[in-house]
Amino acid sequence: MSDSNKSSLKTTFTVSLTNFLDSGCIVAGASGLTLWTNQFNLNTFEVGLLGALSANAFGAAIGALFGGHLSDKYGRKIIYTYDMLVYMLGALIVMFSMNFPMLLLGFTVTGIAVGAGVPASWTYISETSETNDRARNIGISQFAWSMGPAIIFILGVLFAPLGLLGNRILFGILFVVAFIAWSLQRKLHESEEWEEQKAKEKLTGEKPHPYKDLFSSSVSVKSLLFLIGVYMFWNLVAGAMGFFMPYVYETAGGLTNLQANLLQAVLWIFTALATYFGFARYGDKANHRIFFFVGAAMAAASWIILTFTGMSWTSLWLFVILWGVSAGIGAQAWYALWATELFPTKYRSGSQGVMFFVVRATTGVWSIIFPTILSTMGFKAAGIFMIVLLLISLVIGTIWTPQTRGKSLDEITYERYHQSTSTDKTINESSVTAEETSDGKKA
Repeated sequence: MSDSNKSSLKTTFTVSLTNFLDSGCIVAGASGLTLWTNQFNLNTFEVGLLGALSANAFGAAIGALFGGHLSDKYGRKIIYTYDMLVYMLGALIVMFSMNFPMLLLGFTVTGIAVGAGVPASWTYISETSETNDRARNIGISQFAWSMGPAIIFILGVLFAPLGLLGNRILFGILFVVAFIAWSLQRKLHESEEWEEQKAKEKLTGEKPHPYKDLFSSSVSVKSLLFLIGVYMFWNLVAGAMGFFMPYVYETAGGLTNLQANLLQAVLWIFTALATYFGFARYGDKANHRIFFFVGAAMAAASWIILTFTGMSWTSLWLFVILWGVSAGIGAQAWYALWATELFPTKYRSGSQGVMFFVVRATTGVWSIIFPTILSTMGFKAAGIFMIVLLLISLVIGTIWTPQTRGKSLDEITYERYHQSTSTDKTINESSVTAEETSDGKKA
């Protein structure tokens, strides 16, 4: 393995701790949701609000919008210097929560920190990767994202006899991991891609406006719509599962808190294995359209089984295996890869912030609605909603899969932005010439 390859892997593992902490705090809240509900006598709306303002939804949405912009303007490194400090503050507030407002504040603060860190982390990993290991490194970051829930749910099972104290300890563990991440990440070097972009702007006097430039490009707008379509509809399902699935197992399936957490732990282990041995290993080699379709189809199949066969142990295990594997090779991993490839350096992180804001904010609204649908319309109706959402994501991702495999970020940017602009210009000039000729103005 070359020195640059080793350096790329080391950087990837360091930055990937952000992904571990993202999913970890979502799942830590989810695994203890019933316990917090009983402790503070929460109603359905308050349960939904916890999910809506957490790292699962609005909290992360707000953080992403600001974090993505700051990362493009001041550099990727600034996020790693301060972001984990905010996360640690949120974890501490949850640990020592004495009432619902305090708990809600803690969830929101950790959510903002997660939102600020995720666009910068995926961008940094992509920009510091070699052309033929970009999917591998993104896959490793997704592996870390998968290990967060796997480890937290296993610890949740071990700490189950402690009741609510066990859940407080989980957030204490996340505090320690965040401190380690902060210690490592603040020593990272700045992205060379970002430094070159800033040097170019200084030389030319260009002062790009992150959102004006983003939305004034038809290529970028199409990429935004495509990626939001792929990720948002999938994440409405995954987001509800990440925060509410133990709650669903317990209320709709009659499982104990211990059984629910153990089931989710196994699911996330399958996700981690599929991410590492599937997406990370073959994402740079396999046909992207076929690879995406297989993962998306498995996700839809898992919910079809659970929705229409009931929560027997057979259907539960089939669901866990199918969804677990699909989540490892499915929409989130592809979104993380494509979102860093389809935009130029000057607003690569900011564009992710916009998309992450839309996706997690939509999930926030869904998090408020989902418990009500579950309690009033029943699990089967909620399951049908899930199936429809997954099928929409499958269709969008399969039809419009971008052809980026084996290309550098510069090559992708040139093909999508410079060549398309040149082609449009040539077409326009040809049209003008044709019009002039037909009018007899030009021989």
